[in-house]
Amino acid sequence: MLTMSFVWMCTLFLLWPWSACAESRAHRQTRGVIPELYKQGSRPQRQRREIQEETQKQGSPVFKRSPDITKSPLTKSEQLLRIDDHDFTMRPGFGGPAIPVGVDVQVESLDSISEVDMDFTMTLYLRHYWKDERLSFPSTNNQSMTFDGRLVKKIWVPDMFFVHSKRSFIHDTTTDNIMLRVQPDGKVLYSLRVTVTAMCNMDFSRFPLDTQSCSLEIESYAYTEDDLMLYWKNGNESLKTDERISLSQFLIQEFHTTTRLAFYSSTGWYNRLYINFTLRRHIFFFLLQTYFPATLMVMLSWVSFWIDRRAVPARVPLGITTVLTMSTIITGVNASMPRVSYIKAVDIYLWVSFVFVFLSVLEYAAVNYLTTVQREKREEAKRKASLYMWCSAAAVNDG
Repeated sequence: MLTMSFVWMCTLFLLWPWSACAESRAHRQTRGVIPELYKQGSRPQRQRREIQEETQKQGSPVFKRSPDITKSPLTKSEQLLRIDDHDFTMRPGFGGPAIPVGVDVQVESLDSISEVDMDFTMTLYLRHYWKDERLSFPSTNNQSMTFDGRLVKKIWVPDMFFVHSKRSFIHDTTTDNIMLRVQPDGKVLYSLRVTVTAMCNMDFSRFPLDTQSCSLEIESYAYTEDDLMLYWKNGNESLKTDERISLSQFLIQEFHTTTRLAFYSSTGWYNRLYINFTLRRHIFFFLLQTYFPATLMVMLSWVSFWIDRRAVPARVPLGITTVLTMSTIITGVNASMPRVSYIKAVDIYLWVSFVFVFLSVLEYAAVNYLTTVQREKREEAKRKASLYMWCSAAAVNDG
């Protein structure tokens, strides 16, 4: 029995290499059949049936699942645009005339206006238009290709920045809000969504009846006017605003665009684009919070004129209360404003009101003092009169 088992194991050991070679040969033959069937354009079910028949003819039990022929490999966009064939660290047409870059802006929201920091925050869609023949590609239907922000890092784009900006960022939820669209002839549209906080020099001499003019300035950082010509693509129509834009304290009167040249002594002349907007302040809020309370405090201080001058406990607290209330109103208004060195219109009104209230307290102090002096004089006159009468009576009695 042991001898038969040993003979059987030796037989299996000798036949195993032969079966493995036959199986591998059948597998290679099957792999050659599958691509041929794909080239014929047959349907998946027909392919599987032919593959089974072919493998059965070869005498191999091996069967492999055919891949999905609908998922054919596509040409990479970098190869179609020939990204690796050009040096995109240089601007288009380097050494020639300045490349024109058109700009248009759509203002999504004007988020806030800060009088204390003298700045404003704006969210906008910034779009650039230029032509880069290095990105041209063949197309039969003249359709453009659209990409996200990943391709932007591999090609040349204008290096725009916001002049006098304090903070700015590109939105990145859920991905970077950047879009790149390339036409077959090399025309490029580069769009991004930005929130920027920029400086705005404000004049508060007429506050709160003031009107403020602010501007957002766009400029190339590296390229002078000899290399990059920056312009508004459609003139004043290049600036679009959302009709729902509104602010709590301001009325937006107008938006308009301008273009100027900026000079730097070390680098040269640059094209600069301006987004100008005018804001007019709403007065009703300050009427309720400042002017009406100040007027009521002045009128309340006049109530003391109808109180008996001998009622000292009634008049003194009334005068002190109105003075402290006016001081609180003045402090509250100045706390929400920058520390400017000139006088504002609201300061004139509040300080005149404060003077009226303070004079009402001084008036009672003066009246009280004069009343006391007058009373003392009457008492002195009475004493003198009594003394004179007593002396006269004594003289008559002695006579």
